[in-house]
Amino acid sequence: MVLLENDSFLTELTQLFQKCRTSGSVVITLKKYDGRTKPAPRKGHTESFEPADNKCLIRASDGKKKISTVVSTKEVIKFQMAYSNLLRAHMDGLKKKDKKSKSKKTKATQ
Repeated sequence: MVLLENDSFLTELTQLFQKCRTSGSVVITLKKYDGRTKPAPRKGHTESFEPADNKCLIRASDGKKKISTVVSTKEVIKFQMAYSNLLRAHMDGLKKKDKKSKSKKTKATQ
């Protein structure tokens, strides 16, 4: 997995979306990141670790290529605006739901 800066992550994510436009998918995960690179120590050990600030780890993968970035609290608004614009631009390839088949299923189950 490649840890990138925020701007380079967004450009790589754009390339992933363009590559998977006709077939395939991109999986994006978000989770809280405390800055540790090693697992937390067990309960018996008395080593304390205090994170400096809250961070968010964002990962994206198309099955073959994996990219990731860490966003700090100071950069969240800037990153979120650029990220949401990127998602809006590449969400046009989604399949639309068929409303007729959904209504038939609900009638059949009643």
